[in-house]
Amino acid sequence: MPKFILKSSNERIRELGGSTMLSENTIQIIKSTVPVLEQHGLTITKCFYKKLFTNHPELLNVFNHANQQQERQQMALAQAVLASAKHIDQLAAIVPVVKQIAHKHRSLGVKKEHYPIVGKHLLEAIQEVLGDAATDDIIQAWAEAYGVIADIFISTETEMYDQAAHQSGGWEDFRAFVVARKQEESDKITSFYLEPQDGGALASFEPGQYVSVKVDMPNEAHTHIRQYSLSDSPRKAYYRITVKREDAVQDRPAGKVSVYLHEQVKEGDVLYLSAPAGDFTLQSEDQRPHVWISAGVGVTPMISMLKAHSEQANGQPAIFIHAAEHGAAHAFQDEVAAWSKDEAQAKTYICYSEPTEEDKHKQLYQHEGRIDAEWLQSILPTTDAKFYVCGSAPFMETVVNTLRSLGAQESDIHSEYFGPKGSLKL
Repeated sequence: MPKFILKSSNERIRELGGSTMLSENTIQIIKSTVPVLEQHGLTITKCFYKKLFTNHPELLNVFNHANQQQERQQMALAQAVLASAKHIDQLAAIVPVVKQIAHKHRSLGVKKEHYPIVGKHLLEAIQEVLGDAATDDIIQAWAEAYGVIADIFISTETEMYDQAAHQSGGWEDFRAFVVARKQEESDKITSFYLEPQDGGALASFEPGQYVSVKVDMPNEAHTHIRQYSLSDSPRKAYYRITVKREDAVQDRPAGKVSVYLHEQVKEGDVLYLSAPAGDFTLQSEDQRPHVWISAGVGVTPMISMLKAHSEQANGQPAIFIHAAEHGAAHAFQDEVAAWSKDEAQAKTYICYSEPTEEDKHKQLYQHEGRIDAEWLQSILPTTDAKFYVCGSAPFMETVVNTLRSLGAQESDIHSEYFGPKGSLKL
């Protein structure tokens, strides 16, 4: 099996030219595998993860078990491998995806030494699934390509680790935080106010970013890590995360970590957090209108953005659109109302899919049903704006595609999905 040569270079991601990093022969071989990856990519990644966790069970302390069980991680990796093959002659095209994934890797604690392990098992999976079709030339070409791509990730993540550790109030890996306050926001959503156990300074963050929370639960062989948006202003002396309790639905099991946080974690308990990460952030320098569109617990990064927008007091037009099942499931009603009252140029629109009689009596919403193109078009004064979208996969697919159909530019649509983003159909 070929070995990987990972060259450390913080300039690598800025000098991507593709053809200067790999031979023309290697590029052509990789491109010739695109049809095979389109057909067998998911089978390859399923085989890969099985091999990886069999030989390195310690990595189960890093990977999200729920994403594995629902095959979302396998699908995302298959799409990432396919995208790499398609753009192997111009790797600069995948830089935005690299940075997005690198934020998640840094937040989870993925390290440089993990990459050769991943590469070894990925090549073995390709060989096993493709059999004789995986010639020595194909395996060698993919070994070279993986080495280059891994180097890009390592360089990017090294810079991110350094920045997280050396910023004011920053830290390495995971830091202990005390739950200073626990507050219900709706029938299934609860906020946790977290303060550093060591009493030290707290790193600031960009509105919209998230932290990883690592928990050790009774009777669990491995630690579990989940990522939650920071749902308050960066100017506070605490971090606030807001968590939806994920109960079992049909064939989908209950969320272990969310249920644990809701039922077991109390005020005074300790949680372990990585430093803030993420590229779904407020683009405050853009003077055009800002439009936030969320559903359910997808409101959490939006609240941080709304508060930061208000604190900047720049008078930009702002529109907040939120969808919930009904009033009891609607989190942060009071905070959004206060924001809208304080912002002269702000407008708020609420959509309930299943409003109760009480909701109807109190007139707590402006639209009944789902967010659709006709309603969006009726309330949006322009599509020449910055759009921020966060919610479930079906919600985001619908809203993002609707915004495109209404004329919004791709570069103006920003989205956040807490799962492997490659599993989204966008």
